[in-house]
Amino acid sequence: MDCPPLLPPLLAGVAAVGCAAPLARAQARPAAPLPNIVFVLADDLGYGDLGCYGQKLIATPNLDRLATQGMRFTQFYAGSPVCAPSRNVLLTGQHTGHTLIRGNAKISLRPQDVTVAEVLREAGYTTGAFGKWGVGEEHSTGTPNKKGFDSFFGYVDQTMAHNYYPSFLVRNETRVPLPNVVPHEGPYGQGVATQKVVYSDDPIETEMLAFVDRNRDHPFFLYFPSTLPHANDEAKDQGMEIPSLGRYADRDWPAPEKAKAAMITRLDDDVGRLLAKLDQLGLTDNTIFIFSSDNGPHAEGGVDPAFFHSSGPLRGIKRDVYEGGIRVPLIVRWPGHVAAGGVSDHIAYFGDFMATAAAIAGVKPPDGLDSTSFLPTLLGRPAAQAPDPYLYWEFYEGRSSQAVRLGDWKGVRIPMLTGEIELYDLRTDIGEQHDVAAAHPDVVARIRQIMDEAHVPSPLWKVRAP
Repeated sequence: MDCPPLLPPLLAGVAAVGCAAPLARAQARPAAPLPNIVFVLADDLGYGDLGCYGQKLIATPNLDRLATQGMRFTQFYAGSPVCAPSRNVLLTGQHTGHTLIRGNAKISLRPQDVTVAEVLREAGYTTGAFGKWGVGEEHSTGTPNKKGFDSFFGYVDQTMAHNYYPSFLVRNETRVPLPNVVPHEGPYGQGVATQKVVYSDDPIETEMLAFVDRNRDHPFFLYFPSTLPHANDEAKDQGMEIPSLGRYADRDWPAPEKAKAAMITRLDDDVGRLLAKLDQLGLTDNTIFIFSSDNGPHAEGGVDPAFFHSSGPLRGIKRDVYEGGIRVPLIVRWPGHVAAGGVSDHIAYFGDFMATAAAIAGVKPPDGLDSTSFLPTLLGRPAAQAPDPYLYWEFYEGRSSQAVRLGDWKGVRIPMLTGEIELYDLRTDIGEQHDVAAAHPDVVARIRQIMDEAHVPSPLWKVRAP
C-alpha cells in the first residue's frame, strides 16, 4: 500500500555525503511542496542512440524535446558497464569498489543496503518502480518492496527480463500470469516464447501510469527501469523482440537493426506518454524528470553497435570500462528550476543520484557513500557545485578491469590490480586512442593509488588470474 505523504522542507543544501547511519531530517526551512521525482532508465542504450546526442537514423522526438526543455549532460556515467552492478550503484550511492553487486549474478541486496527509495520514503514520498529490477531475487531480502518501494510491477529477476513475452510478471511479491507460452522458461534464461500474446512493456506502462494517477495529490518517486532496448540473449540473432517495426519496416537495413531502432523509438513513445500524463494531471511544473541508461550499447540479439554509431565518438560498448561502455545520456527537466536548453559538462555518475535526490527532498542520506549532489549544477549555481574527488569502476567479466576518471584524465587497468595502467586525456582524446601514460608518470601513480584505495575486496567477487 502507498504510504501517506509528509511535507518536509525543500532543497536542503546536501553536497558530498560520506557507514550507514539512521536517516535524519535536514534543518528546518520554510515549508514548500516537494517536487515529484521521475527517473526513467533505459537498458543498454548507447551515448549516441538519441537524436539530441547525435543520432541521425533513429527517431527519438520526445527525448529530444525533453532535452530542449531541460539540461543535457555530456559527461555523465553509469555505475558499471553491465546492468546489475550499475543499478546497485544508482540505488545505493556506492561505487563498484564498495557495492555488494559488482557483476551480473544472482545476488540480492541485503537489509543493510539502504536505497534512494528508502531515503525518499522517509522524506514523505510515495515510491513506485515499474520494469526491470535486477538487484534481488524473488522472496529474498532484495525485492523492491523490501528496499523502499511501495509499489512494484515488472521483472524481479534480470535474466527473466531478457524475454519480452514472459509467462508472468510480478506485482509487489505476487506473480501475475500472462497468456504467453514459454516452454523452457526458468531462472537462468531459456526465455523464448512460442506463443507471443502480451508484450511486457504494455502492462508495465499501464501500471506505471496508474501509479501516477493514484498519487497525483501526493509527492512521488517514480522509477521506470525499462527493458528497452535490451536484447533477448536466449533468442540469439533474433533477440530484438518488438511487436511491430513501425516506421522502420521498409528500411533497407538488417532485420535486427530495424528491430533495435523500433525498440528505441518505442521507448521514446513510452516517455512521451508519461510526459503527457504529467501534463494532463497538471504535474509537469512540480516534477523533476530524469532520463539515462544503465550502460553502453550491446552487441547482442544480432545487432552491430557500429551500424547506428551507438557509442557516438566513444571507444567501446557494454562490458567495456572505456567511455563507450560507461558514458551515458543524462537529460534532466524541471521547469522553473533547470534552465531550458542547457548543456552541462559537469562530471557525475549514477552514485551521485542518492545525494542529489536527498538534497531535493531536504533530508540527509546515509553516511559513508560515494555520492555528491549535482543539484547546484541543475539549478545553475556552478560556484556552489562540489566536484566528485574521482569516479571509479571495477568489473569482473573477461580479464577484469578498473577505471578512474580524475578530472580530465582517464585511467584504465586490465586486468584489475595487476595490469599496466593506460592513461587518456579526455580533453583532446574523447575516443581514448592515444595512451599517454609514459609521458605522465605522476598522474599514473595517482590513479594507481586511487584504484588500490577504492577497491575493497569482496568475498563474493574474485579477480581472475591474468
